[in-house]
Amino acid sequence: MGETNTLIEQRKRKLESLREKGIDPYSNRFAPTEGCAEATQNYAEGREVALAGRITAHRDMGKTQFIDIRDQTGRIQIYVKKDLIGAEAFETFKLLDMGDFIGVNGTLFTTKTGEISVKLAEFVVLTKALRPPPEKWHGLVDPETRHRQRYLDLMSSQEVRDVFLNRSAIIREIRNFLHERNYIEVETPMMQRIPGGAAAQPFVTYHNALGANFYLRIALELYLKRLLVGGIERVFEIGRNFRNEGLSRNHNPEFTMLEAYEAYGDFHSMMELLQSMLCHVAQKVLGTLKIEHTNEEGEVIRTIDLTPDWKQVRYKDLVREYVGNDWFELTPGDRQERAKSMGADVRPDFEDFEVTNAVFEKRIEPNLIQPTFVTHLPKELIPLAKTSRDDPATVEVFECCINGQEIAPAYSEQNNPIEQRESLEHQAGGEQQKLDEDFLVGLEHGMPPAGGIGIGIDRLCMLLLGQDSIRDVILFPQLRPKG
Repeated sequence: MGETNTLIEQRKRKLESLREKGIDPYSNRFAPTEGCAEATQNYAEGREVALAGRITAHRDMGKTQFIDIRDQTGRIQIYVKKDLIGAEAFETFKLLDMGDFIGVNGTLFTTKTGEISVKLAEFVVLTKALRPPPEKWHGLVDPETRHRQRYLDLMSSQEVRDVFLNRSAIIREIRNFLHERNYIEVETPMMQRIPGGAAAQPFVTYHNALGANFYLRIALELYLKRLLVGGIERVFEIGRNFRNEGLSRNHNPEFTMLEAYEAYGDFHSMMELLQSMLCHVAQKVLGTLKIEHTNEEGEVIRTIDLTPDWKQVRYKDLVREYVGNDWFELTPGDRQERAKSMGADVRPDFEDFEVTNAVFEKRIEPNLIQPTFVTHLPKELIPLAKTSRDDPATVEVFECCINGQEIAPAYSEQNNPIEQRESLEHQAGGEQQKLDEDFLVGLEHGMPPAGGIGIGIDRLCMLLLGQDSIRDVILFPQLRPKG
């Protein structure tokens, strides 16, 4: 800390020296003609360029100096010679530090070592950084610093910048794909009187003017289905959900979801939608359908192949395969004991279907690395889906699992208002105040048969960008308070 304070004081003195020269580095303006990468890509000997960026490297050779500047597109070397910019400007240049922002005017040339560079003619100080940058420009190591001070992480690592630039591109291509299929993008309320569409603990807030509690939404579903009732036949929303639950490698209490609904579709049409969408996004953003995941040493530890056609398997068949052919012949008590012996997180008050699902999440889902549609889930798990025609104990649902985690569930949506009310009443445990009556009334006006899907954008980015933690694909993840 003492060393940092000394460096800050040195930079402040340089700031005062700049001001004594009549330069205020926080008030200057500059208009770049292009990005650093564009200047390199469009190289022509002697072409004039105007570039701006942060100083990320400095090599002092007396009357000649070299610096690197970096902008969002990349980096370029700047050649600084006292004879070319004049003695006064050269003295000003020596007041610059790593991390400062400058604008440069000059001409492109190639050095003796073959590096495309800019021969500096003049420069403008745009920002004086008072704190030094991270010691290692190639990347921070401490995950706590990386997540709490994401700007330092972005400053010091091109790989990190690429993750978040690609995340933006992934969301853009999802939108493009859905727009091409005539889906309408909408926005629905984030504060709701009744948080529905999922079984999760909500965040609660209070609306002073209305004198009532409101909840941050836990899902997008019920408002989007109202739009199906209203005649918008293909609809989607990309937005934030909030669940007042734990933090983990796969969970952040504030997360981004895509939900899409298509009138006259079902869970089979959602399979086609998801498979086509992910292939489109991967090809457009990454240029491949084979996604490599590496370890810290950069060694490939798995390759996920998104090439169609993806595997389809029933939930019960997977349970039998992984935990025993006799699983569904056991008594509920024996199932609970076996689940505990396998390390599943089960409680004495769990219903029988919850015990099986805990085993699924513990022993089966982590092994589903290649794209797998797990179909026909128990009806108790999903009260908003239609009952399977060939097995009334299950619903027309799939969960798409890739890389050992659920990426997207999809349903043949329940549009029978009587059965929907019964399912939601069972889920609410008889507490009428938990029922979204407005949604149920809407359903009674008639909703067309439809397929619906939800995709966790953060988990999708983890998959496509080879990241092992959700915190590495969220710019500012929630963290425990310091101390």
